[in-house]
Amino acid sequence: MDITLLLIIVAVLFVTFAAILKRYKRCPSDKILVIYGKTGKNKSGSISSARCIHGGAAFIWPVFQDYAFLDLKPISIECNLTNALSKQNIRVDVPCRFTVGISTEADSMTNAAERLLGLSTDSIQNIATDILFGQLRLVIATMDIEEINADRDKFLAAVSQNVEAELRKIGLKLINVNVTDIRDESGYIEALGKEAAAKAINDAKKSVAEQNRYGEIGKAEADRDKDIRIAETQRDTRIKTAAANALAVQGENTSKIEIANSDATRREKEAEAARIAVAAEKVQAAKALQEAYQSERDAELARAEREKATQQANIVVPAQIDKERLIIEAEAEAEKLRRTAKGEADAIFAKMEAQARGTLEILTKQADGFAQLVNAAEGDAQKAVLMMISDRLPELVKTQVEAVKGIKIDKVTVWDGNGGKDGKTSTANFISGLMGSVPPLQDLFKMAGMSLPEYMKGKDVEKPEDQEAVKKEGK
Repeated sequence: MDITLLLIIVAVLFVTFAAILKRYKRCPSDKILVIYGKTGKNKSGSISSARCIHGGAAFIWPVFQDYAFLDLKPISIECNLTNALSKQNIRVDVPCRFTVGISTEADSMTNAAERLLGLSTDSIQNIATDILFGQLRLVIATMDIEEINADRDKFLAAVSQNVEAELRKIGLKLINVNVTDIRDESGYIEALGKEAAAKAINDAKKSVAEQNRYGEIGKAEADRDKDIRIAETQRDTRIKTAAANALAVQGENTSKIEIANSDATRREKEAEAARIAVAAEKVQAAKALQEAYQSERDAELARAEREKATQQANIVVPAQIDKERLIIEAEAEAEKLRRTAKGEADAIFAKMEAQARGTLEILTKQADGFAQLVNAAEGDAQKAVLMMISDRLPELVKTQVEAVKGIKIDKVTVWDGNGGKDGKTSTANFISGLMGSVPPLQDLFKMAGMSLPEYMKGKDVEKPEDQEAVKKEGK
């Protein structure tokens, strides 16, 4: 019972803990967790429509709160604006590509939760496209063609400033603006391009001519300087060659001496190094062998420990588990037998107690009845018995009659030779003998240890007149 209760408690705790963990939601880095429902009040004191979390986690109260996610993945929107009117009343085509995404600023996240939650990416893209087209036309209307075409930074800054302010109202943020090319129907931009190209070509030709002139002058000066440097180089070369030969001979001799000394030192060092190396190799070999033996010893000990642990896990632990299982099963079986025996004993006890109560009630009622009968007979028990017998007398007589009632006599033949006594015929004697086989009431009472009342015994026929009356009655 204790184990069952413990298992129930553990199961309840596990289910509760699992339910709590299921309601604890973590927010990925590329999403915004939006908690809506009963979220309390915001910083201004008004009731907040939603609580936004970027990163981290939060517990979602069941029934009172629910949650959803906003995706932070960038959305690429192509805005091919055509026939936009510039400040000079020249219509231009400005193909752009905007990259937007849901902002992670506190106010912007709230705006996104209120206006974009539940919308698909295509729906958000359509809303942002309408805003971008409108703001892009507004920016182009305030700038000249030269500013749009030449000063792209200014144009992009103006677009970013206007577009981002409008996107922030629905919780979006402008990530990037890319203007591919600007064209106009009148060819104004193309003419500006040709003018700039022609100017660049003329400037390049002028620069090439100047560079060619500078090149000819530099070439003449370079040739003169080259001849002077060649003469000086030849003279310096002869002087340096002679000095170098002398130094070379001297250096060669010195080098030979140094080589010989170096060879001797080298052979000496090599011999010493060889001796040290041999000794070190032997020492290291001995250490390596010792470490190998130690490693093998440690490995064997570890293997022995592992084998011991394996044997214990494979033999001792299952045996212990089986032992505990058998003990639990034996205790359960003993408890079952005890409860069964107790139930059977309780049932037998209840049955016997009920029977005893029934018998006691019968005997008590009989005793009360007999006591009332004795009281009615003025306290004389013999009279009470006689009253009971007289009450049962018809049944007793009926029993005597039933004794011969069932006898079937098909035919009775009586041979009468006129030898009867006391005036009785053979037929009368047969009938008297047949009735005499039935036990009289007085004998039955004697067998029961009682005496038949006097008024039921009858009296002897002593007087002649009585005998005559009997004869007449017999006839």
